[in-house]
Amino acid sequence: MRKALSMGFAGVLLAVCGATVAPGVAFGIGTPTGTGTVLGVTDPVADAAAQDRAFVKMVALYDPRSLVRTAAWNALLSTRETAVADFLASGYASAVKRANATKARNLDFAKRVLATHTVDYAPQVHAAAKQAVNGTDADRERFVKTEYAAAMERDRLARLSEGQQAAAIVQADRDFVLATSTTDPGTQVRAAALYALRTGAGDAGLVEFFTYDWVQASVVDLDMYRTTRADQEILWRSVNRRLLLDAQTADQAARSASATEAAQARAVAARAWKAVGDQTGPARTAWGQAQELAQAQALNWQQVALAAAAAGGQNWSAIGTAADAVQTDWALEKQQATDQAAYWAALLAQAVAGERGMQPLG
Repeated sequence: MRKALSMGFAGVLLAVCGATVAPGVAFGIGTPTGTGTVLGVTDPVADAAAQDRAFVKMVALYDPRSLVRTAAWNALLSTRETAVADFLASGYASAVKRANATKARNLDFAKRVLATHTVDYAPQVHAAAKQAVNGTDADRERFVKTEYAAAMERDRLARLSEGQQAAAIVQADRDFVLATSTTDPGTQVRAAALYALRTGAGDAGLVEFFTYDWVQASVVDLDMYRTTRADQEILWRSVNRRLLLDAQTADQAARSASATEAAQARAVAARAWKAVGDQTGPARTAWGQAQELAQAQALNWQQVALAAAAAGGQNWSAIGTAADAVQTDWALEKQQATDQAAYWAALLAQAVAGERGMQPLG
């Protein structure tokens, strides 16, 4: 059973590290500056390009897949004027495809395990992951297929033999894990907590949850959040850039049209601006949901940090060490969600003003 769980988490981590995840909502960018001539910016397309660059920087900093991060940095550092636009149009998808390749996925998986299984709480897994990260492609493939589960089993048996952590479990710990299995905002954390409480697992199952399953599941939840949002935001921005160009072109044409052509040109421009506004709907709705989730996660990890500090002891130490960092990550996601929501709201305001500005004269 233990091997089944470890390989189950391995599968989830591999999916996060290398596979395309079902589209979610969006990925963070910097604080919006306002867009469009109607909001005081001379060139709405240029402003959108600046926002695109800020978004690509967030991908470069936080995407869980190393090849995707590298591709984003290459776009940002390129001297080609179209590098960022090309990344959004095709470079991101190409990088995701390369990240899905077995060798890249194995490396990302080994790095993720190394980060979530510390030498203090999972020495055998940590050592095996470190060797895989520093080794060859064959080493990493062997780690994913067999050595990860084997190292986890060695760590488990060592803890079982010592017996100290299981003996330190108290009813308050059991109650906290039970509550976590039903109320935690993260689906992977809930699943890990529920498995720790499985029939027959006893306190040893709780020890493994506290030791590394909790931390590992929290990383999976965060990485899935980030990858799903990046996937969807790429699609939105591709459509958004095209619609903005169409609206700007139609707007300029209407303003320079002759008297006999003005009415028709203004109608075309009004429809173009309406299309821009309509396209913001899904993004604005989804960003509201993203803010709520990130806020819930940040508050949850604040409570976990407080619980760990109050409980003390070796079982809580691993999650206590990680809780502040996880809370910081989710607070960042909350801020990025707020910024992104403001960006799409500003784009809607620009589109509404542009559409109204093209209403029939008279």
